Amino acid sequence: MTTKRSLIFAPAAFNLAETTRMIEIAKGIVAHDAASKVFEIQFISDGGDFERLIEAEGFPLQRLEPRLSKEKIEHIARVDRGERFAPAFSEKELIERVKNETAFLRQVMPAAVVTGSYLTIPVTCRVLKVPLVWVIQSTWLEPFFSTGAGMTDRVRPKSLKRFADLLILGFINLWIRYGFLSGVNKTAKHFGVEGYKSIFDFWRGDITLVAEPPEFSGMKLPPDHFYVGPLIARQDFPLPPEVTNIPRDKPLIYFAMGSSGTPEIVAKILASFEGKPYRVIAPIKFQLQQLGEVKIPSNVMVTDWLPALQVNKMADLSLIHGGIGTVMTAAYAGKPVVGVGMQFEQVANLACLVRKGFAIRVPKSSNPSHKVQEAIRLLLPDNEAKRKALDFAVVMAQWDGSKTSAELLFEKFGQ
Repeated sequence: MTTKRSLIFAPAAFNLAETTRMIEIAKGIVAHDAASKVFEIQFISDGGDFERLIEAEGFPLQRLEPRLSKEKIEHIARVDRGERFAPAFSEKELIERVKNETAFLRQVMPAAVVTGSYLTIPVTCRVLKVPLVWVIQSTWLEPFFSTGAGMTDRVRPKSLKRFADLLILGFINLWIRYGFLSGVNKTAKHFGVEGYKSIFDFWRGDITLVAEPPEFSGMKLPPDHFYVGPLIARQDFPLPPEVTNIPRDKPLIYFAMGSSGTPEIVAKILASFEGKPYRVIAPIKFQLQQLGEVKIPSNVMVTDWLPALQVNKMADLSLIHGGIGTVMTAAYAGKPVVGVGMQFEQVANLACLVRKGFAIRVPKSSNPSHKVQEAIRLLLPDNEAKRKALDFAVVMAQWDGSKTSAELLFEKFGQ
């Protein structure tokens, strides 16, 4: 009997979309007859609320030290959103993480490690010479960022747009290098392995899975990058009765800010729903708990996490932050979108839907509520936007991201 080889999944388990993407790929491995006979699945994590989703699916989870506190997770999130210009981790913290990761991975020497943003795993894989698989979206690739990351689409003339593109790319590089990449490169040097020239070099694995259909951005991929289709959360738990039975006498809006929405902004948008001619289902309890007492408008139902695809299908419009999970889920459900991106990658994701004609992007500010309400007013009755959203949902439905990812991993590492 052939001994199974470990396939390690390393999500940042404080990020809902990333955790569910890793789970969906792992489920695809289990369902793939040949791959399930070759790979033994193992998850690792250093903390986050969504570790529970991994264990709920029955996958083994190794909790690594040092564990991330809630305060540390919030610090990382604020750095990621550009709200705090500071290193996400100290060099000492990163070195300790790599030491513990290499100690664990040496015991199993996996066929590969799959990640979506677990910061130190790429260095650990270089130390051990273990193949690395990144799961990303095309809006993380240099060609997208170097053409303005969706933020300069309306800038004219072309010469001014090119100048704006360069400014944005320079700022993003500075922010990411100071917040994340500088410490990673110092850690790589400590362990005697090569560092990363840029964040685009960092986001490149032995193979890279791009979790969307090619029609999302229309971008031609570099070598060893593969479109696999959407990897959206499909956790199988029922909707609460109060959600299922919500009155349908008015239009219904799904308001979701994922795990990275800025709580203060979320609360201000929430307040702006008061007295509006629609109902809102809002799984934003996670953000509101960080603020204490918050008044809930009478037409809003605030909940904990919900099966996003099911609620998107119920809704007439999705109001989201633009994380790839929320964007792919809204598009899969065929819904028009109003988006408030909390950081550059989310703005880029939303730009792809704006270009397709069924989304409006509202710039992030301390209080974007007025512009959000104006966008909702324009988009709710827009039948052309509804048609385009449904047309793109047909494109999305042609892909099985979980299955395609499993086939690629088996082809590359299962022989």
